[in-house]
Amino acid sequence: MQPLRLETRAELAPDLALRRFRFEAGSGGLRFRAEGEKEGERLRAVLDSGSGPQTVEIRVPGRTTLSAAILPALAGRPLRPGERFAFDVFDPAALAAIPAEAEVLEREELALPGGPTPAWRLRLSLRGVSQTLWVDDAGELLRARGVLGLRLERASRQEPRERLDALVGEDWAELAAIPAGREIADPTALARLRVRIRGLPPGNLALHGGRQRLEGEVLTVERETLEEPPAALSPTARGALEQAFLRPEPFIQADHPRIREAAAEILRGAEGESELARARRLVRWVYEQIEKRPVLSLPDALATLERRRGDCNEHAVLLTALARAAGIPARVEVGLVYLRGRFYYHAWTLLHAGRWVTADAALGQMPADATHIRLVSGSLAQQADVAAVIGALALEILE
Repeated sequence: MQPLRLETRAELAPDLALRRFRFEAGSGGLRFRAEGEKEGERLRAVLDSGSGPQTVEIRVPGRTTLSAAILPALAGRPLRPGERFAFDVFDPAALAAIPAEAEVLEREELALPGGPTPAWRLRLSLRGVSQTLWVDDAGELLRARGVLGLRLERASRQEPRERLDALVGEDWAELAAIPAGREIADPTALARLRVRIRGLPPGNLALHGGRQRLEGEVLTVERETLEEPPAALSPTARGALEQAFLRPEPFIQADHPRIREAAAEILRGAEGESELARARRLVRWVYEQIEKRPVLSLPDALATLERRRGDCNEHAVLLTALARAAGIPARVEVGLVYLRGRFYYHAWTLLHAGRWVTADAALGQMPADATHIRLVSGSLAQQADVAAVIGALALEILE
């Protein structure tokens, strides 16, 4: 069990457009802060995960607001069933602007402790994730039902703590996990996995390509083989990779002196080795040196290097940063991995060591076993697309 605190404060214009914000996330001894100010279609933000501030610029549409401002924006309007309202919403945790839509469903009467209360039932969709909300005419939220069937209901501050504590019991990782339908005795021995995958939303999931092939509902994953020597890249191809997968990003500080020093130390004496051998050294070091612990925070490579603990997200961003610092193109991937009869949401790294190779520093695998099913690949904003499928996917192992 871990306490988790999220807080967003913001200044909005009279039309509810975002002017400036401050976001904090804390869990245990970990803290993440982001604050920024919007100028035109650019938002300049300062981020701090406890390893020192870094400044980033984010492109956002001119009329961007916060998700918390959607209900006040609808308050007092003469709503009609079937009406839809579109918004651009800034997500401070993903550091990105995302489209949102509120749809008016119908008028209902809720049975609440204070008596029957008239309310509007709305459907709110953000990044493909839908919630059902019940709000009164003043725009106050009365009830909500969302991902994984989690429900919120308005209560007084005097609500007995014992009643709230009694509601705690499920592990969210278990709630989100997908039953496999059959056991896999040794996932590391698999050369290929075929599954039927249902419940895919329309969107930007990266299910097809590389070691994965999607045909209709059937997904085939083939583990990479590393027996042949990696082919040399042409200067043009190498330049394209460097442009996309060697540069630093927020939370992947590949150009930071401490990250570069760590990568150099890990690869000391490996000057004559192939990129594949050097990549293996990095994977092994992260696997052996980072303590395996669940962390509720935004994954940050530099903070992980200093604290030496984290879950799959921290392992993935640290390996990605070290690889980029060592001149090995890399990116983070997020998807599913098999464990004891279920597929759990998981993160790992894709490395270009002569060819693209899937590497899992949390499990110490390179290449990663064939039960690693990629859903998205790339930046933090792209990784957030996984939220749209949590609770919606069903898998059936075919072979």
